Amino acid sequence: MASGRKPDGSYERVWFEELVAPDEVAFDAGVFLLRKDSAKALKTGAPPEPVPGSSPPRGPEPITAPEPSPAPRPEPAPGATTKTLRLVGTVPPEIWNRLGTKILPKLRSGSDLRIGLEFTVTVKADTAGSLAADLQQILQELGLGEAVRVEEGGPISR
Repeated sequence: MASGRKPDGSYERVWFEELVAPDEVAFDAGVFLLRKDSAKALKTGAPPEPVPGSSPPRGPEPITAPEPSPAPRPEPAPGATTKTLRLVGTVPPEIWNRLGTKILPKLRSGSDLRIGLEFTVTVKADTAGSLAADLQQILQELGLGEAVRVEEGGPISR
């Protein structure tokens, strides 16, 4: 399996003969199922063998002068070996589930991942107490009773 196809035919990530976490498996346009020989070649860095039945090579490629190797990158300053990324904004309800399947696995590749949350909803005053109690019960069942609190605000004038 591979994801993130690059213009040169390689991929950002290739999984071959290794376990794949269920949250890494996605069925979308950016994920490809590779033949065994192609995946092995990509994983080892060798060019993949041509697939039988594919078009034969068109002839010799023009010889080009080797490109100079890129200049070495400057060494990062001491203490600058990591950076912190922060995602901030409002997410519409239609894509909440996709955040869990697309963004969270990417964020788990780093370290010290912390997720804060803020849900705000407007309800009728006579049902607010019951909803707050239900939410607190759900948080307790999820083991988040101490980490997440339910706050009731005053009425909102419109």
